[in-house]
Amino acid sequence: MTGGRLKRIKEFIDNEIFCFTYGDTLNDLNISKLIEFHKKSNTLVTVSACQPPGKFGILEIKDGKVLEFKEKPKGDGNWVNGGFFVLNKSIFNYIKEDSTIWEEEPLQKLVKTNQVSAYKHDGFYQPMDTIYEKKKLEKMWVSNNAKWKVWE
Repeated sequence: MTGGRLKRIKEFIDNEIFCFTYGDTLNDLNISKLIEFHKKSNTLVTVSACQPPGKFGILEIKDGKVLEFKEKPKGDGNWVNGGFFVLNKSIFNYIKEDSTIWEEEPLQKLVKTNQVSAYKHDGFYQPMDTIYEKKKLEKMWVSNNAKWKVWE
């Protein structure tokens, strides 16, 4: 599970803080700013908070009349786990074994003790969980419109 896999790298971590990602999202997150934010946060965990792209047009309705129509707005106003973290080495103390799910007991315990900060990223963010999303991202890449490509 995610916690077990994370714990397996413990022996390779020399620094007090390190970065961790799931690897199934693309974004244009500024990693240097994320790390700087984490250092100032005084918490053990900083998670990137993102707003997923909308999949549908939304309607605002009142008394059976459409007041507003928005075509595929950015998310629904909620922030989601963007899949990129900055962690302090002591988080390994919260992970018991290979079957530990990082997002469950360890993160929940850290949240309850105010040890999780959120770095709000309002730039490009795209998960790649479906074939549709994979094709969308590939099309962006081949058309030289890869918004996550911030290096040269």
